[in-house]
Amino acid sequence: MKWNELTELQQLEEIKAISSQQKVLIFKHSTSCATSRGVLKALERDWDEAEMAHIQAYFLDLKTYREVSNKIAEMFGVVHQSPQVLLIEGEQATYNASHGLIDYDILKGVLL
Repeated sequence: MKWNELTELQQLEEIKAISSQQKVLIFKHSTSCATSRGVLKALERDWDEAEMAHIQAYFLDLKTYREVSNKIAEMFGVVHQSPQVLLIEGEQATYNASHGLIDYDILKGVLL
């Protein structure tokens, strides 16, 4: 899986702009959480690059970039969770899930 690293607040404005043209997925990961690590590994294992070529995927290490994580919650009107995925379309979060609800087959239904 090819991730774009999300490390700067200014990238959130770029993500909003990109989301007007294509779907954007943000994965918020906690490096100290075994559940987050397991969900990330499963998602990366199952991700089909050809099937999801139309998706821009961003990875956020929320422990290192807490300010970015907080801004995501504020900007897109979602409650912070970890692990968490958000689908951004048309500059809005149209879907978000956390923990065991982050599943490739479920995401595929939302993203395709």
